[in-house]
Amino acid sequence: MFDIGLAEMAVIALVAVIVFGPDKLPDLARQAARFIKQMKAFANSTRDDLRNELGPEFSDLELRDLDPRTIVRKHIAEAMADDEDLRPRKELRPLAAGELPPYDGEAT
Repeated sequence: MFDIGLAEMAVIALVAVIVFGPDKLPDLARQAARFIKQMKAFANSTRDDLRNELGPEFSDLELRDLDPRTIVRKHIAEAMADDEDLRPRKELRPLAAGELPPYDGEAT
């Protein structure tokens, strides 16, 4: 969860107990849980609104699909699948000990 390990969670919990006191922590935890539920409901509502507005061809739309990194990965994967030059070659093999790599005059 957010790249936080067990040690970091323990430090955060200790600081929370010191700052807020043990009597206020249950109320703060309830408020945090309520806030997270509201944010999840908001995200789901936004996703459903986008699906409805964009039409049936986007019925499987997920919000993570709108992440620019995901879009770039998807387009690169499609380009590699379509272009023979970008596909990994099966005839490639590791170089033997002492063997020189092939020289490509167009690459330099």
